[in-house]
This record gives sequence, structure tokens and C-alpha cells, in this order.
Amino acid sequence: MSDFLVYLFTVVGIYGLISLSLSFQYGQTGLVNFGQVAFFMVGAYFSSIATSILGLPIWLGFLFAILGGGVLGGLMALPIGDLKQDYWAIATLAAAELIRIIFLNTNLRSDYVGASYGISNIPAPFQDAFTSRQYGYVYLALVIVCVLAAYLLVTWLDRTPFGRLLKGIRESDEVARSLGKDVRRARIKALIIGGALAGAGGSLYAHFVGFIDPRFFMPLETFLVWAMVIMGGPGNNLGALTGTLVIEAIYNSTRFIDVPSEYSATVAALRMVLIGVLIILVILYLPQGLVPERKRRYPKPANTAAPPPSSPGERHAA
Repeated sequence: MSDFLVYLFTVVGIYGLISLSLSFQYGQTGLVNFGQVAFFMVGAYFSSIATSILGLPIWLGFLFAILGGGVLGGLMALPIGDLKQDYWAIATLAAAELIRIIFLNTNLRSDYVGASYGISNIPAPFQDAFTSRQYGYVYLALVIVCVLAAYLLVTWLDRTPFGRLLKGIRESDEVARSLGKDVRRARIKALIIGGALAGAGGSLYAHFVGFIDPRFFMPLETFLVWAMVIMGGPGNNLGALTGTLVIEAIYNSTRFIDVPSEYSATVAALRMVLIGVLIILVILYLPQGLVPERKRRYPKPANTAAPPPSSPGERHAA
């Protein structure tokens, strides 16, 4: 049970980074990104190529993953920065599938590395210094540190003028433009930041499982992350992590249900049905999610207006 809990919380932390990324894009900025898995995939591949193929240090591969996710976010946002939400969703979904197909058909070093063969023997940080049982706790601690850093970053951004601009764009593009704000540039920056966070999650995932291939990054992964954000509460960073914990607990715990082998595929499909039903119930009865967004209240400014001038009669009496 302890090994399972370590595995579960490690996966929750990795997907928590991706949920924070999507929450920053959708919950804070209103960007409907149906290609979130592309950042995850680029981060995993960039880190794996840097460490497993090029032999670079793992920390450098982690930086490449963050940089790759951020650059992809910028490239993805440049041509669609002025589109409405529905067109944005279609464009990001198409971009994610295009990137997956490129990786699916590209050999990275030889005929058996990359493409549909994937990348194996991805090194794990500090693995030689601990036993296999100890290492699970070590990697969990590393993931927690990364999630905490990402949480503090997006929380700080939310409280800056840039974060307030993003929330203004979420409510109305026209209002933000009427105040002289560059909506396109703000959207591009939001997608770059979100892409970098998801790229970091992809790097942690690759070094955790030790093997990746394009089949790990299907559109289903994007919709699972959407389920996490919607269930937890869009616009609330703590809600995104809460939704991740709930969805991953359902998604992984049901694998241990003891059923005959001929029904295993049915039980696996029912996991998605259960998640779908929960999402419907949350939308109907908790539309703000399990942890609703807290609206910031600003103090009322002090009344500094000058007193009204006295009448001529009062001045004469004085």
C-alpha cells in the first residue's frame, strides 16, 4: 500500500504541473487549449533526447524541457493570438496532433530509436545513490518541490498587474483593449508560461517511467487534464491540484479491483465513464468546482474629496 501511495502521489504531482499550466491558461486567461498534451510531450521528448541520446546531464535536460514547452507555446500562439475561444480550441488540438505525428514518424538516432519505437533507458536523477524502495520517496520529494515552485509562481503571477490583465482578458477582450492593453501579446505570454510548466511535467514524467513513445500522448491525456481543472475549480490553483488528486485516485485505484480477466477491459472503460459522470455532476451542482475561485476584494478608497465650498452668506458671517 505504501508503494502504491508513493506512486500515486508522484503521478498526482506530475499531472499537477500540467493542471496548473492549464488552469493558468484557461482559469486565469480564458484560453481554451485542447492541445495541452503537446507541451507535455515536447517536454518529455526534449529531456529524453538530451539525456538518453545526447548524454547531457539530467538537470540540463530538465531546462531544455521547460524551454521547449515555452517555445512551443509561443509558436502555437503567434498565428492564433487574435482568434476567439472556439477557434483557439480547434487550432490547439490540431497543433498537438501534428506534433505527435511528427514524433511518431521521426527516427532520432537509428532505425530503432524514436518514431513508433519510442525512447528507452531514460536515466533517473540520483538513482544510483539510493535503493529502489528509497528512491520512490526521493523522486516524490523532487516532484513535490517542483509542484510547490510552480504553485508559488502562478500564485505570484496572479497577484501582479499582468495577472490582473489576464483576468480582464478572460472576462472581455473588448474591455481590455478599450483600456489600451495588448491582448494578443498577453495571450502569447500566458501560453509561453503555461507551456513551460507543462514541459517541466513532461520531463519529470519521462525520467519517472524511463520509456516514452508517441502513444503515451494521445488527446485523451488533454481531456483528463481538463477534467482535473473543471472538477477542482477553474481559476483556483489549489483547485487544480485538488481535481488532479481526485481524478488520478479514481484512474489508478480502480486498476486494483479484482475482476475476472475477461471483464478487465470493461472495468478499464468504466473508469472513464465514472470520471465523465463525476464531471457532469460537478458542472450541474458545483459549477465553480470543488474549490471555487476566490474573488479578490480590494479595500474601499478613503474619501479624500475636499469639502464643498461654503455659501456667500456663510463667508460673510464669518
